[in-house]
Amino acid sequence: MFAFNESSFENSVIELFENLGYQHIYAPDLNRTEEDLHYPFMREQLFSSLEAINPMLSRTAIEEAEFKIRNYEFGSLVSKNEIFTDYLQNGVEVSYFENGEEKNEIVYLVDYENPSMNSMIVANQWTFKGYETKRPDIVIFLNGIPVVIFELKSPKADSVTIEDAYLQIQNYKKSIEDFFIYNAFCVISDQSKTKAGTITANFDRFMEWKTVDGSYEDTQFADFTTLINGMFAKNRFLDILHNFICFSKDSDGDAKILAAYHQYFAVKKAIESTKKASSAEGDGRGGVFWHTQGSGKSFSMVFYTKYLQTALNNPTIVVITDRNDLDDQLFGQFVKCKDFLRQTPIQANKRRLSEDDIEKNKNRKNPIIGLMDWLDGRNANGIIFTTMQKFEEEEEPLSQRRNIVVMADEAHRSQYGFEEKVNAKTGKITIGNARRVRSALPNATYIGFTGTPIATEDRNTLEVFGNYIDIYDMSQAVEDGATKPIYYESRVVKLHLDPKVVEQIDDKYAELSSVANEVDIEKSKHELAHMDTIFGTPMVLDSLCTDILNHYENYRQYEQTGKAMIVAYSRPIAIKIYKKILDMRPGWENKVKIVMTGGNQDPPEWKDITGNKSYREQLAKEFKDDKSEFKIAIVVDMWLTGFDVPSMSTMYVFKPMKGHNLMQAIARVNRVFKDKEGGLIVDYIGLASALKAAMKQYTEKDKKNFSNMDVSKTAYVKFQEKLLVCRDLMYGFDYSTFMITNSDLQRARLITQGVNYLSAPERNETKENFILESYMMKQAYSLSKSLATAEERREEAYFETVRSVLIKVVKPGPVSFKEINAQVGELLKQSVQSDGVINLFTDVDKEFNLFNTAFLEEVAKMPEKNLSVELLKKLIAEQVKIYKRTNLVKSQQFSSMLDQIVKSYLNGMLTNEEVIEELMKMAQDISNAHKAGNAMGLSDEELAFYDALTKPEAVKDFYTNDQLIAITRELTEQLKNSRTVDWEKKESARAGMRRMVKRLLKKYDYPPEGMEDAIKTVIGQCEMWTDNEEYR
Repeated sequence: MFAFNESSFENSVIELFENLGYQHIYAPDLNRTEEDLHYPFMREQLFSSLEAINPMLSRTAIEEAEFKIRNYEFGSLVSKNEIFTDYLQNGVEVSYFENGEEKNEIVYLVDYENPSMNSMIVANQWTFKGYETKRPDIVIFLNGIPVVIFELKSPKADSVTIEDAYLQIQNYKKSIEDFFIYNAFCVISDQSKTKAGTITANFDRFMEWKTVDGSYEDTQFADFTTLINGMFAKNRFLDILHNFICFSKDSDGDAKILAAYHQYFAVKKAIESTKKASSAEGDGRGGVFWHTQGSGKSFSMVFYTKYLQTALNNPTIVVITDRNDLDDQLFGQFVKCKDFLRQTPIQANKRRLSEDDIEKNKNRKNPIIGLMDWLDGRNANGIIFTTMQKFEEEEEPLSQRRNIVVMADEAHRSQYGFEEKVNAKTGKITIGNARRVRSALPNATYIGFTGTPIATEDRNTLEVFGNYIDIYDMSQAVEDGATKPIYYESRVVKLHLDPKVVEQIDDKYAELSSVANEVDIEKSKHELAHMDTIFGTPMVLDSLCTDILNHYENYRQYEQTGKAMIVAYSRPIAIKIYKKILDMRPGWENKVKIVMTGGNQDPPEWKDITGNKSYREQLAKEFKDDKSEFKIAIVVDMWLTGFDVPSMSTMYVFKPMKGHNLMQAIARVNRVFKDKEGGLIVDYIGLASALKAAMKQYTEKDKKNFSNMDVSKTAYVKFQEKLLVCRDLMYGFDYSTFMITNSDLQRARLITQGVNYLSAPERNETKENFILESYMMKQAYSLSKSLATAEERREEAYFETVRSVLIKVVKPGPVSFKEINAQVGELLKQSVQSDGVINLFTDVDKEFNLFNTAFLEEVAKMPEKNLSVELLKKLIAEQVKIYKRTNLVKSQQFSSMLDQIVKSYLNGMLTNEEVIEELMKMAQDISNAHKAGNAMGLSDEELAFYDALTKPEAVKDFYTNDQLIAITRELTEQLKNSRTVDWEKKESARAGMRRMVKRLLKKYDYPPEGMEDAIKTVIGQCEMWTDNEEYR
């Protein structure tokens, strides 16, 4: 009967590659020597490919390149991989002597211009020897170099998922580290999900590739064929390797970035649009690149910049932002990628250098950069960052060159106003920024990048940049797992603010929204200064801080890493909030900090709080550290755009915001992090109408999915629905005392009794449903805790604790009572303020295994008999699982025994007491067998062969036990010493192994006459031994 297992899945992946024109090699068929197993490349293929790609270079140059890519000085895997990635993308610089003359050449590892010149091979079951011997499922070799590793998991195995594939890759990185020096990226799959990621990526940063042609229409139907066809078509595969993998270098560790599918296709579209706009017939409008906040816009800009260098013959790139802190952030990201860009970005300090600046620069290590001077000093190349203010100072053009590309970040915030305006009182003429930028660089090509949509009425941005190039909206980003949804909770009523005052603020900011220039906004804000006196009153701030602390401590401090942000109305109010919180919570100096710039007019006492630029940089580093004490950041404007802390899930807003400013600010909590369900915006100022208005500019899909972010109408409703479902699933068990008791002992008993109730054999389906539904309840509750009633919170705590114990007890994998007790204690501490120690299980330090008799007896005597059965089943199943990999006879014996006991139990043929008795007997049998092996001085490995030799009990009548032990040891030793490469796959080698075993057994006249079938068991055990990864 045909079964679609991991091997079938592997074959289907190989077939897809063959359809793409890759050559298939089944590694066990190769006659690889011991030296080959330690060599990371396909030796002959590497040399023949390099000679074909570099026909003008000598063999000496090729050998020098091979030596260089194989040998690295001491360093981490990541640092070596970074060096190799540069070799892969740009070639290997070699120096060598030929005929007495020193030569310097570049040996290219890949011909990116002529894809047909490259060898592309898909190999399966490729063995490599490092610290250990391992065999990845599939390896993609490019010109003999292993650039991609696939790890596949059986689509049939319920207990094995794509996460197991990820963990195996992490294992491989340690055991065959040298093989990963050459890895471009990895692919993991269990068929239901297929994802790609680099050697530095966490599991949640492995991403699906959801389209083959760049369309977002059918991404929900993407499967493993989509990723393979979408990433590995030969031209595209080479394009990704060359232009869409980079290292972001940071003091905390380098990150290797692989472009996601939306970044790849959008950058390709942007390149084509820019080429068209910059051509002789073009109008200089490259278009608008709208990718929602949190989806990697900064890296898209990096990839775009790199690609431009070849697409437009090394243009000069001018990157414009509208704020100094954003300029610093984006510039910092580009600097981290300077090796990939192959040039170092710089920042302009001013528009034009003065004579004094030029003189001073002669003695400066870090010269002052003038934007105009820098542009004048070159005809091509270069990346310079500047702010809008540099364009407002003069009207003289900065440069007339055509080969300049202007990249505007958050384009619609600064590119407004083509028309001239006359002040009726003074007669002064002012020119809009859009006109100023165009006039300063009249022949440049302009492209806008934005994380929020362009307002329908905003014609200026479209006039400067043109239409959208690509739209990656919130819905698509959330669907892809690139971002998380955002929810909104209103707590305005807690401050008792006059609704008329809030309405007045709304109206004023609506007026300001038509003036997008930051300088003008700052001037206009003086008109709102009197609002400080309303928002900054002791009564309002006392209410605000009291409620924030109550909300944070009771509902948010245990969400992810407890990171939260408070957005204050103004700088003075931020200071007041900071001081008020420290008054209320003495000792929180390291937990709460204020992040804002200082000013010359600031009171002296502010200086110690705000610090200087390096202090703020240190704060940013600290806040991004998930383990740091710094949990709550108080901000005004800083960190509201372009600042990412993925684990942060809460933002408290006490500042009116609208439109793109609002959407960019709240996106600080939409980053992906572990099991984070979403980000929560807690509103103290009245943002509901502003959110609704901002959503009008979004796509129809976004409006449908996110127009209502109100947590009371979304997550809380879902939580109540799932709470009711869980209540129904627990029908028949009375846990009501948990809702009222203050006794930790009573709580512990009700939890174990609840687990016991759901573990009954007749409730197997109910138990599985409960685990699923209670998890969804937990996710919705994480966002709506503050809305839940005290009774709902208690009930949720009960269901969640029962779920967490069930997961530990029922699901595959080892279990620790100590861990369960600690987890339950923490859960109840958070939810019902339990101060006691919750011990569901006593004697937690006893070893949890089958060979601890005292422990087994304690489990058997538990009053919760269903739970006792589940624990014993789990213990035995774990041991049987080990036997299935190591011991053929015991695997067959105990697997059959366990199946029979469980079947009888589920069919009602055995009572709880009877099944416990049977399981205890079985556990004793396993323990006795283990002790017997030890008594004979046999290792587990040798015992498996002994069991195979003695499976027919009558065999012992023909040989002494000493003879059988001698055969066992010689057989084990010979297998180890004469094992050839990939016995477990190569049929000819397997046949040789069988012949060797038969010869050895014949020497001992084994098997006895009439027991010829006994040899099949021995051969079967030998084959199991060769298949077991632990013995490779």
